Amino acid sequence: MEKAYQNPTFNFVDVNLKFTKPELQVSINREKAVKLNVAVIDIAQTLQFALSGQRFSYFTMDGKQYEVIGQLQREDRNKPADLTAIYVRNREGQMIQLDNLVNVREESTPPQLFRYNRYLSATVSAGLAEGKTISEGIAAMEQIAEEVLDGSFTTALSGQSKDFMESSNSLYFAFSLALVLIYLVLAAQFESFRDPFIILITVPLAMAGALGSLWFFGQTLNIFSQIGIIMLIGLVSKNGILMVEFANQLKAQGYEVREAILEASSSRFRPILMTSLSTILGTLPIALALGAGSESRVSMGIAIVGGLVFSTLLTLYVVPAVYSYLTNRRVVLVGEKAA
Repeated sequence: MEKAYQNPTFNFVDVNLKFTKPELQVSINREKAVKLNVAVIDIAQTLQFALSGQRFSYFTMDGKQYEVIGQLQREDRNKPADLTAIYVRNREGQMIQLDNLVNVREESTPPQLFRYNRYLSATVSAGLAEGKTISEGIAAMEQIAEEVLDGSFTTALSGQSKDFMESSNSLYFAFSLALVLIYLVLAAQFESFRDPFIILITVPLAMAGALGSLWFFGQTLNIFSQIGIIMLIGLVSKNGILMVEFANQLKAQGYEVREAILEASSSRFRPILMTSLSTILGTLPIALALGAGSESRVSMGIAIVGGLVFSTLLTLYVVPAVYSYLTNRRVVLVGEKAA
């Protein structure tokens, strides 16, 4: 993980798996044990009795019960060299020093092992450098994992990274579902499959304004800004509804398509402007981060305000142009029975 510390995406990296606990690894030399006629189980039991502090029995004195624990004195087991000074008896009754039978190696191990999803795990925590987003941090971590880890390791997200990925996946589903529902409702209301499409042209305009505003003010695409973008689908659709509905009414009265949409744009300019301004001004305190704890929601306010401003200005030009090309050009007079 050394490369992770040098990655410009992060300002620090920390791992909770720290090898700070000293440990002695004792391995029995079986060839020497056979030559010296010492059983392996005798070596293991000698080490157990000398160092494990095993309870052998109890004894009672003055009405109190005490444990009988077998263990070397503290001064005889303080240093690693004391381990090899222990003696074990071979099958012939001779005392053999453990130094002749075992190999001792000093190592360090983690004082605590962690588990995640029933696997032994290590959690890598990183702080993002200035100007970096969570998505860039996740991508950098995945790249480092591919370079450092082999096939025996697997990775999983947790904490804010996990929440971000889950919310991002949910965003696409919620966004698509909102578009489908609005389209079906408008199609039933207008009794047409063309008019809802014309109205929903305002959605890409709002998204462009929202994303551009987030970039301009240095905000990220987080859970709050994603909620704001989904809200924009309903907020900006009403501009197109006002214009298309009135243009259809004028067509029914005998107006040509061009005359109908120009008159609808002019007549509905004031209602569109009033409703958009009221929504923008109502959301502005969130975008300005006024109040305690509002800094976390500022991206949502910026997305809504930026999307509304951008879409309101362009709706007055884009929707009439799209309407003049896609709408049904057959003029239905009032009182005429539709085919």
